[in-house]
Formats: sequence, C-alpha cells, structure tokens
Amino acid sequence: MQVNISDRDIEELILTGKNNKYKVYSKDKRFMAGLARAYKIMHIVANAEGLRPYSFLHYEKLAHKVNLSSVRVMNGRVERLLFNEINDGIEITIMELNSNHYGSKK
Repeated sequence: MQVNISDRDIEELILTGKNNKYKVYSKDKRFMAGLARAYKIMHIVANAEGLRPYSFLHYEKLAHKVNLSSVRVMNGRVERLLFNEINDGIEITIMELNSNHYGSKK
C-alpha cells in the first residue's frame, strides 16, 4: 500500500531515524524499531483494515475524530500514529506523543 507522510518531521524520523523535534524518541532504539515495524506493516497491507490482524499495533478507528484511525507504535507505550485512508493507501497525518494518553498517569 502507498503510505504518504504529511508531517516532514515524522517523515524524517521514520526514514532517517533522526529528527530534532523528536530527538528523545530518535535516541530510543526500541521505540525506533517499533516505529519501523509499524511503518513496514503499513506498506504490506492492502488497506487499513488489513492492520487489524496485527494485534500488537492495536489498530482502531477513532470515534471522536472523523475519518482518523490509529496504530500503536509499540506495546507498553502510549505513542500512536494517527492516519486517514486515502484512495490509494494510507496517509500518516500526525503522531500522538502524549504521555497522558488513555489515562496513563506517568
């Protein structure tokens, strides 16, 4: 599937492994491995529903935001890739890096 990334910082982080805005994440090897794995799987599947069998991604359509879906970057962490499906693939629009996501009190 075609994956377009609209945020240049996220694109740089995914493709090069480095970015000033996401410096903390670029230094975390486990996080970067999870990000690369999620990105690779997005290329493999035929559409967004094809992400559902990969349970570690926790794919879900977001009810409160129109036409947005999300996948978790790695288990045990709250960071998610938010995206919408376009005609010929997935477009990653933003990356949620909120440590209070889903009620986490860390």
